[in-house]
Amino acid sequence: MKPVRTRFAPSPTGYLHIGGARTALFSWAYARRHGGQFILRIEDTDVARSTPEAVQAILDGMAWLELTHDEGPFYQMQRMDRYREVIQQMLAAGTAYYCYTSREELDALRAEQDARKEKPRYDGRWRPEVGKTLPTPPAGVPPVIRFRNPTDGVVAWDDAVKGRIEIANAELDDLIIARADGTPTYNFCVCVDDWDMGITHVIRGDDHVNNTPRQINILQALGAEVPIYGHLSMILGDDGAKLSKRHGAVSVMQYDEDGFLKEAVINYLARLGWSHGDDEIFTREQFVEWFDLDHITASAAQFNTEKLLWLNQHYMKQLPAVELAAHIKRRLSARNVDSDTGPSLEKAVALYVDRCNTLNVLADAVEVFYTTVTPSAELLAQHLTEETRPALADFAAGIAEVTWEIPAIAALIKETIARHGLKMPKLAMPLRAILVGQTQTPSVDAVIELIGRDRVLAALKKYL
Repeated sequence: MKPVRTRFAPSPTGYLHIGGARTALFSWAYARRHGGQFILRIEDTDVARSTPEAVQAILDGMAWLELTHDEGPFYQMQRMDRYREVIQQMLAAGTAYYCYTSREELDALRAEQDARKEKPRYDGRWRPEVGKTLPTPPAGVPPVIRFRNPTDGVVAWDDAVKGRIEIANAELDDLIIARADGTPTYNFCVCVDDWDMGITHVIRGDDHVNNTPRQINILQALGAEVPIYGHLSMILGDDGAKLSKRHGAVSVMQYDEDGFLKEAVINYLARLGWSHGDDEIFTREQFVEWFDLDHITASAAQFNTEKLLWLNQHYMKQLPAVELAAHIKRRLSARNVDSDTGPSLEKAVALYVDRCNTLNVLADAVEVFYTTVTPSAELLAQHLTEETRPALADFAAGIAEVTWEIPAIAALIKETIARHGLKMPKLAMPLRAILVGQTQTPSVDAVIELIGRDRVLAALKKYL
């Protein structure tokens, strides 16, 4: 069998979004699974909409997800000479022809077809046929070049995701493959690229299904081998509607900014339309080992934000504290918070990670240990009362002498509330309010131990 060669071919008219990232992931994984090659191609022939910033956004997204390409990136705008060469070969072979139909003539033709409730299509008036006399080319009218599509039979392929698909050639008109200014068109460029690059498997979104019969016919006219196609169904939002920005159809790099680990995003993308039994959590290496096209579902996948958050928390909890701390240090530094002027960041993130589902939420939680905390007047008024002040003063006296470890601090808290006849919250809540400016934290003894004796005493002295 020929070595597997897949490709990811985005148009640089925007960022790399979740749908594109899933296509890239599946194409990359299939090549890796079979020891093949993964090619990155930038389809930038839409000059009006393609931008260098969008190209960079795609490259950045691929790099963050670590979807490393083996060849490329190739840019279609740098291959214009090759496209023109193939078009001339097709003109010489009779599989393409010049068409001088004006825009006005095409508009009139479409209006007539609409009036007859027919499918709008080019009527082949400039198509060469045996025994047919063509009109004289009008002076000063630059022609387009059309592909001479077969008129009978069907285009059929066994889609690796959707199964057998057949389209009658009678449903297809003669596609323009070069515009009047000589610029080749999308469907033609794709065929030449896939041919030249030896692509064996095309894994892409099902919005390309309608392009596939045209591309198969062009490839066959070129004498090229037709790749295996697999069209991935669309991704829906949490509410079942088409995925939009409010669901998560944002730049892949936005997930990085929002505090998601790449491992979680990869794992989540892998399960959007593909499965391996009931496995929900698996490594990138396991995914490559298991991935095949047979287990991609033909039905639409549904984006589930809560599941992504759950996965992200799982991967955060699996990280060694030193790696997790490195992620949080970068985020705190971006806020101009110096995490070196306080308790061990590794201990802080280890204490809070079970309560946080993104890196940003974790950074929010531990930031209080590296900044000056000023509890709100309302919080102090609620928890620092005449009932609790004596116990707090008693605790402050004990904390100055206690062995600085969690069991000893926990014992001191229990002794203090017992002496004053209080319930645990009556001491724990004001301590939290004074020390971190909030009432929701992990175990208060662990928080106190993390902050350190001097800072705890200074804070208590300030408010008592």
